[in-house]
Amino acid sequence: MSKRIVVSSLVGAVAVGGIAIGGIASAATPAEPTVENGSARYVAPTATADGSVTFTAKVTDDSGVRSLKVLAWPKSSDLKPTAEDMAHVESATCEKSTAETSRCTYTLAVGREEAADLPEGAWHISALATAEDGDTLFVPEAAAFDVTR
Repeated sequence: MSKRIVVSSLVGAVAVGGIAIGGIASAATPAEPTVENGSARYVAPTATADGSVTFTAKVTDDSGVRSLKVLAWPKSSDLKPTAEDMAHVESATCEKSTAETSRCTYTLAVGREEAADLPEGAWHISALATAEDGDTLFVPEAAAFDVTR
């Protein structure tokens, strides 16, 4: 075997090894938060009790979960929430399952008068997850539910 082929093979092996090591290093970098298993439910008020909108989700980040902001909006509206819009909406209550994962629940009471003003039909939940390290994830449609009378 000639020296040129051995040197070329050696340089190629070093380059491939460097790419593999770089891939391992980049895989170890912190990940963005995730919002999984989001579900929403509307319960209409009765003559004796308020109704509610409830949203639950599993939120995960390698640094832990700081908060989950939630906004319910009717699909029939022209509203297209953005991450910036979420700065001033209400937060869910998040309970840690592990150091990285929390189960977050948002509940909004809906009285009879409020329910009468809600547009019937499909609604969406937008969510903004914030990790302890400051990373964020905006989910424009984290869940859906129907408002019926």
